[in-house]
Amino acid sequence: MVGTARSARTARTARTARTARRTTAGASGTARGRPGNGVRSAPSTAAAVSRLVAVALPSGDEFVRTLRRIWDDGDAVLPVDLRLPAPARARLLSALRPDRIVDSSGTTRLADPVPALDGDALVLATSGTTGVPKGVVLTHDAVRASAAATSERLAVDPANHHWLACLPLAHVGGLSVVCRALHTGTRLTVHPAFDPDAAQSCGATHVSLVPTALGRIDPSRFTRIVLGGAAPPTDLPPNVVCTYGMTETGSGIVYDGVPLAGVGVRAVDGELQVRGPMLLRAYRDGSTPEGVDPTVDGWLATGDAGTVDATGTVQVFGRSGDVVVTGAQKVWPDPVEAVLARVPGVAEVAVIGRADPEWGAVVTAVVVPADPARPPTLADLQAAVRAELAPYCVPRRVELVDALPRTALGKVQRGRLREA
Repeated sequence: MVGTARSARTARTARTARTARRTTAGASGTARGRPGNGVRSAPSTAAAVSRLVAVALPSGDEFVRTLRRIWDDGDAVLPVDLRLPAPARARLLSALRPDRIVDSSGTTRLADPVPALDGDALVLATSGTTGVPKGVVLTHDAVRASAAATSERLAVDPANHHWLACLPLAHVGGLSVVCRALHTGTRLTVHPAFDPDAAQSCGATHVSLVPTALGRIDPSRFTRIVLGGAAPPTDLPPNVVCTYGMTETGSGIVYDGVPLAGVGVRAVDGELQVRGPMLLRAYRDGSTPEGVDPTVDGWLATGDAGTVDATGTVQVFGRSGDVVVTGAQKVWPDPVEAVLARVPGVAEVAVIGRADPEWGAVVTAVVVPADPARPPTLADLQAAVRAELAPYCVPRRVELVDALPRTALGKVQRGRLREA
């Protein structure tokens, strides 16, 4: 693991004209960042530029050390998911045009780079995207705001708490854990991937997980578990916090239905819109350092359907494109999936719509059976949903599969299921 932080120096770049912190690295097994390490304020002028450096390293200590070194140099980081096949990785670099790439073989300069703006911290490729990659630009101020608001809500005590990062660092769910630890000076352990035994034995008090990982551990081993990336199961233990957020918001911004401090959420025509200091600066399109600002008057349209009640409590139904319209009734997959997941014999389940000449679409349960030789029947699934939800939510079809397609952060890719 990354060594204990114990030294600082003045950043070595005339581009930034201000100071930055760095830490030395050893091999002690954990890291304790100091508030502000590798963190820089917003630039005094939007004309100032820095470099974008792609990092193609495994999730682990060397990744974190490289991240801090690049930030100390006044540059921004583009994490590259090593699980991407070579053609997809090439498309990513071609679309976002970093200055250089750091990988296991060293540092390589790249042709025709486009700078980043001074103050940019991260450019993250959105998970589950298709076609041309889209880069979400998060500034140092946004990263700091996210870390501060999250730590406040979770009542993180840097002197006594310990974060585990075991989600991929190429994505916001994993990288945000690292940023929280660095900004608050909280102890940090980084694992290359989620391993139940390693996660439970490392001594961490706090961890971010996806629902599939939660089912493989004893939750009581942790003080707090931050759960996101997919619809949560029911009957969660009290130390599990369910989050809502996305890459564009720098990770979760709504915890158990309540927005973080400084975050605004509203519903416009059934779509959730959000604003706050942790939102992205722009989408990087590879043509200019400025990129494209997707917000309108500071509000970002999320593409998620939901409501905000009079108390400010947020309820998220799911992606607008995932709703199943059957016989003029709208069926949101998440509540149906929550019921079906409790049916004996169901290991995993996703709900989608299949085209139907009579109903327009019919609710379809795509099920991974716990025992392929004894899968749950359509009648079993229908009875469970009929007992808890409206009649139009009852699935009319069931499809058995070996596995559900997921993003790197564990989100079920319903779009791929619909295309199958």
